[in-house]
Amino acid sequence: MINDFLTGKDIHSATAADIFGVKLEEVTKDMRGFAKTINFGIVYGMSPYGLAKTLDIKKTEAEEYIAKYFNRYKGVKKFMDDTISFAREHGYVSTLFGRRRFLSEMNSHNLNVRLGEERVAINTPVQGTAADVIKLAMIKIYNELMERRLKTKMLLQIHDELVFEVENSEIETIKGIVLKMMSNAAELKVPLKIDIGTGPSWGQAKT
Repeated sequence: MINDFLTGKDIHSATAADIFGVKLEEVTKDMRGFAKTINFGIVYGMSPYGLAKTLDIKKTEAEEYIAKYFNRYKGVKKFMDDTISFAREHGYVSTLFGRRRFLSEMNSHNLNVRLGEERVAINTPVQGTAADVIKLAMIKIYNELMERRLKTKMLLQIHDELVFEVENSEIETIKGIVLKMMSNAAELKVPLKIDIGTGPSWGQAKT
């Protein structure tokens, strides 16, 4: 998976190519969307039943897709197993930056409770680290805006997106700042790829 990122492949398209047994260039938009759901679902701890319900497919099909996924990305399965084992032993998991989430029910006798805690254990290092990264980027960007005395305002953070209100005269300057600060918000094994859009509204900037 790391190699797919480093070689510039679209991770969802690469997953789709393996799942559907086609060449990368033959992956359709629908195939990519399907694989994207699987990528996020598995990494965030979704069960075969949950994946089947989300994709409106049979549970046996979902199990087959998950098996193919883990065959492709064996390191992901190891990460998930190791994370659950650590959480069960220590009662918490951490983001890459050391922020902990405590899990008091990892060894619950109630199966549903235990499985829920396992999903949180897998989700937290991934989604929690993503939250840490965007917050670090926001701090860097804010400091740069203040230091340069720019009129641009950072209005909103929505998951991995930042929304700015920008003076027309500052658009190119802000693009440079955002690209630099967000792509260097954290040093990871994979690059942080940034997309920037502009427009009179958030919706139009995204198109």
